[in-house]
Amino acid sequence: MYKGIVITKDEAGYTSKITEIASKPLQEGEVRVEVKYSTLNYKDALAITGRSPVVRSFPLTPGIDFSGVVIESKHPAWKERDEVLLNGWGVGEKYFGGLAEQVTVSGDWLIQKPSAFSFKDTM
Repeated sequence: MYKGIVITKDEAGYTSKITEIASKPLQEGEVRVEVKYSTLNYKDALAITGRSPVVRSFPLTPGIDFSGVVIESKHPAWKERDEVLLNGWGVGEKYFGGLAEQVTVSGDWLIQKPSAFSFKDTM
């Protein structure tokens, strides 16, 4: 279990709250990352407030980018303790995003964090 912002939608509209999220077993090609930094940008604000149809499936954790450390991997390119970042790929729109303590994504979407930058600097 980990905490994150979760957006839901029902007849009454959008609801956003910090809640516990259950970790699911990784599928082949997936990587679980401990999020160190993310950003709250315009697109995320639209998603959280429901002012624009940014979110394509519910429930969903927003956050179109993040940087962090690999904590589990079923992708050949990534191992535990690798430092990574991600921006885009539908994360925070179609797939759970970076506004959480952890995120699970396709390893193909990750890039190695440049060693010259801190996690915060990459955001």
